[in-house]
Amino acid sequence: MSERIKVRPGDKEELQQAEMELCLHRIFKRTLTFILSVLIFTFLTMYHLGPSLKIFQIMMWYKRQKRGVKVKYVEHEGYRFCYFSRGQPGLQPSILMLHGFSFNKDVWLNAIKLFPKGLHLVCLDMPGHGETTRLLGESYTAATQAQRIHQFVKCIDMDRKPFHLVGTSTGGMVAGLYAILYPSDVCCLSLLCPAGLRYPKASDLVKYLKKQKRSMQSHNFLKHGVYHSSRTNLQHLKGYLAASRPDKAFYINYFLDLSSAKSKYSLHDNMSKIRAPTQIIWGKDDKVLDPSGADILANAVVNSQVHMLEKCGHFIVLDRPRKSAKLLLQFYHSVCGNVDSKIWT
Repeated sequence: MSERIKVRPGDKEELQQAEMELCLHRIFKRTLTFILSVLIFTFLTMYHLGPSLKIFQIMMWYKRQKRGVKVKYVEHEGYRFCYFSRGQPGLQPSILMLHGFSFNKDVWLNAIKLFPKGLHLVCLDMPGHGETTRLLGESYTAATQAQRIHQFVKCIDMDRKPFHLVGTSTGGMVAGLYAILYPSDVCCLSLLCPAGLRYPKASDLVKYLKKQKRSMQSHNFLKHGVYHSSRTNLQHLKGYLAASRPDKAFYINYFLDLSSAKSKYSLHDNMSKIRAPTQIIWGKDDKVLDPSGADILANAVVNSQVHMLEKCGHFIVLDRPRKSAKLLLQFYHSVCGNVDSKIWT
């Protein structure tokens, strides 16, 4: 006869508990697998659909939430300025950042995540860009844009104390003119590969456009602005263009105004009048504006310092966000005093 195995009540409870733990482990494993699958699918979707305006807007909204910035609007005589800010004006000078042609304020998001959160920071949509009013009949010469930005500065009471003004590309051109026209507003100035100078030779971009006979609306020129023209970088660049509400007539008008006799070399012709301590940052591999512009500025601006970045193209804050943020903070620290933050490497 076969022996019958008796199961004690205690053993039965242990067996049930073990089965329950095994069941919970399976449920946890399946849930984790599902979550990871969703994340991977989301990442791949965003990667491949990066140029899509809707996807790009969602990405930028998420970045703004992570950076703790708030989009705001202010009007002056029916003209609306759009900007985002973080922190409150305090004892230390504020920072005003100006983007370049065809971009918008979001271009600074990768860099400002490294700035101390207590520092008052303002990133503005330049005249006609982003959600700032676009007027086809308006002049967009550098000096006129500087006047518009001065209106904005007064609207948000930023002119109560001198601030650190930062500008890149055409935004750097306008920033330089602003520092000349309104010297009492600017305690220090940072110019990242600014336009508006007389370069000894034509840029690779100009040569390329002439050779290919591309129109201004072509996206092909974007790859000349970054050192690594990867798919991700190009998607972001296309996204910035899409988010700026593309308008061929506006961009042509804007470009013609900036390249007019009144504006084209306005920074070059007036740069010796800059009195604020000035930081010049340029990418050594800039194919849009010749890197020799750094020496041209440094020789004309009395109190200036130059930083040439390795493996960096024209879009400095996209190519080297950490390095550019570190340089901006170090310069701010040297001119405006201690900043309660860690300097990143």
